[in-house]
Amino acid sequence: MNSPRTRVQRRPVHGVLLLDKPLGISSNQALQKAKWLLRAEKAGHTGTLDPLASGVLPLCFGAATKFSQLHLDADKTYEAVLRLGQRTSTADAEGEVIAEAEVNFTPAQLQQVQTLFTGELLQMPPMHSALKKDGKALYEYAREGVDIVREPRRVVVHELTLQELPASQGVRSVAVRAKCSKGTYIRTLGEDIGNALGCGAFLSSLRRVQSGRFDASACISLAELEALSEPARITQLLPVDALLHNYHAITLPSEDAGRFLSGLRRRGSWPDHDQVAVFGSDPHTLLGTAHVRAGELIPERLLNPQEIQSLLESAA
Repeated sequence: MNSPRTRVQRRPVHGVLLLDKPLGISSNQALQKAKWLLRAEKAGHTGTLDPLASGVLPLCFGAATKFSQLHLDADKTYEAVLRLGQRTSTADAEGEVIAEAEVNFTPAQLQQVQTLFTGELLQMPPMHSALKKDGKALYEYAREGVDIVREPRRVVVHELTLQELPASQGVRSVAVRAKCSKGTYIRTLGEDIGNALGCGAFLSSLRRVQSGRFDASACISLAELEALSEPARITQLLPVDALLHNYHAITLPSEDAGRFLSGLRRRGSWPDHDQVAVFGSDPHTLLGTAHVRAGELIPERLLNPQEIQSLLESAA
């Protein structure tokens, strides 16, 4: 999908848009389309989804981009379908079939495999991934026929459900639901499950249904966003501090708020805490993030005065 070429007047826009990314476009293409629809000056996303995957893609605008990296560590939940009996060059439906085998396993064996792939795993990043080597994505090397030596990564599959679906035209498939840590490759997980079942498998569909606390049911599609009036589009944004929902909140009086924004540590009777969202009291607004050590509030990511003023104006 290409963004329209019409020149638009950009404006300060702040907040988080929960987008239901469609199939067939990259995360950046989805971001640019949403940015154009909102006429936003600045935008970023909280981690990518493959073009062949749909689902939850939180997009950050304006001041929210300061905190987009914080969401990268969030657990993700995916729903996928594995086609059994074939392996492909990319471990998904886009690749060429490179091996075929008879599908022959029992429900008990499927349950054993489900247990086998629940918990902490060592996973080899696939060549067809956005992981970079010397500044170049692995999938770019793969397209050139170059195979790069990769190191296995430790990931955690917190919850895994495997359920065989009714066969269609002789093809057997398994529905997968996986809640996992950041950096987990579902294509690799699917391929490993197929190998463990002795028949091979590839991902025929993939959807992210949850990212951190953000659920697909709360997302809006690009088509739905485009159908709204311009004022209604803005109402779809969550506040900037939606990315900091699990942070401990501290509110500072005006004098301390100004000094905190200058990068100065503040002293108080706060307990030690690694994740703190700091607010000003008059007016009430987000200032940034910090951590507390030995009664000192130590600044981390701070909003600038222009961002704070813009946030106050948009809330008025």
